[in-house]
Amino acid sequence: MGALDEGHYNVVLENGVKLGGCGFEQEPETVAIEDAVKVLLQGLGEDINREGLRKTPLRVAKALREGTRGYKQNVNDIVQGALFPELGLETGIGHAGGAGGLVLVRDLDLYSYCESCLLPFQVKCHIGYIPSGQRVVGLSKLSRVADIFTKRLQDPQRLADEICNGLQHGINPTGVAVVLHCSHIHFPDSHSAFLDSNQKRWVNVIVNSGSGSFGKPDSANWIDFFGLLRRRDITLDNIHSRTTNKDSWCPCPSRVKTGPNVSPMDTAVTSIIRSLGQDPGRKELTGTPTRFVKWLSNFKDSKLEMKFNGLGLGPLKTTSPTNCKIRSELNLSLWSLCEHHLLPFYGSVHIGYLSSEEVSPILKSILQSVVHFHGFKLQVQERLTRQIAETVSRLLGGDIIVVVEANHTCMISRGIEKFGSNTGTIAVLGRFSHDPAARAEFLELIPESL
Repeated sequence: MGALDEGHYNVVLENGVKLGGCGFEQEPETVAIEDAVKVLLQGLGEDINREGLRKTPLRVAKALREGTRGYKQNVNDIVQGALFPELGLETGIGHAGGAGGLVLVRDLDLYSYCESCLLPFQVKCHIGYIPSGQRVVGLSKLSRVADIFTKRLQDPQRLADEICNGLQHGINPTGVAVVLHCSHIHFPDSHSAFLDSNQKRWVNVIVNSGSGSFGKPDSANWIDFFGLLRRRDITLDNIHSRTTNKDSWCPCPSRVKTGPNVSPMDTAVTSIIRSLGQDPGRKELTGTPTRFVKWLSNFKDSKLEMKFNGLGLGPLKTTSPTNCKIRSELNLSLWSLCEHHLLPFYGSVHIGYLSSEEVSPILKSILQSVVHFHGFKLQVQERLTRQIAETVSRLLGGDIIVVVEANHTCMISRGIEKFGSNTGTIAVLGRFSHDPAARAEFLELIPESL
């Protein structure tokens, strides 16, 4: 299923390349990516010399080169020294790994970069193989082989095929099965976010690939695989069909308009792709610069200032000195962009304030607009939390508490591959800054993270 020729995998591991080493910053590829990122920042109207952005070009270059290091790695270098003698499947009867000889490794957390938009996507990987020739491979090597192919610009189905065929060629088993559950962040543009905050956050797809005894979809070995996997959300019935239109995977618009005049920002992204060792003219990558630039342009300040000023925000009648209660607006949607790595982060904002009476029913929509106003900019979460608190204090009085809970894709792309971990920050003003009981009462109102 989707086999590629063996020569595709024999990519020589480049000697002397150690990301973060002394010579890394001077390498031509790193310098070229840094220069391109500076063009992108300037295109957003940012001062590339301001505090917080000075090292962003280098940080982005490191993340991208680390995230595509698989182009310089070779499967054989990993598996050849990790094959061990053991009974495998011979003449239809085997013992390694239990009944049928199947060996399964579940729930490998990986990430890759989407070739359509250059945003990272999460991968939950399950690998099974049936040994042959009295050889089994060290289990950790299955994860390392998968990591070689995830550390490239990828599409889910091709990724599954490459992992499968890499293992088939590397260890020559009776068969290999790979199932991937891929999750791509669905980041709304600034216009739709202001109009509708209940945007879905993820696009999910499940794909599979098999070789050898797993080569046919109706093979009995697949029944063993899914039986041992024991995941109700992954079955043969919900595997993404190869014939399904690939445009349904990446949530970025699949069709982009390209004209004779190419913007400097588009040219910069093309330079990044070339610096990663890829051909920008490859059909899967031709629209990538335009898609990435369109997404990045959501974070220009100028358009958002017009929206914010048009809301008609004015002082709201809220607190009085006595009989004040802690009131809250919880689970306001947050979308933003990390200014250190130019990668998205997302989550929820919870706002507490003191009031002796119910506030206008339109308050939630106003506060949601405040969150979007500060979110759709290059940000760090600590500053974002403070800015929201300061803005809300001008609307609801000086007693304000703001909690931001966010997931950062930059953490995943830098190797902290524990999906679901998030970061919480808090800002307090007025009474909340010196009254622990008031803070505790508000924090009890926040629902538990799932």
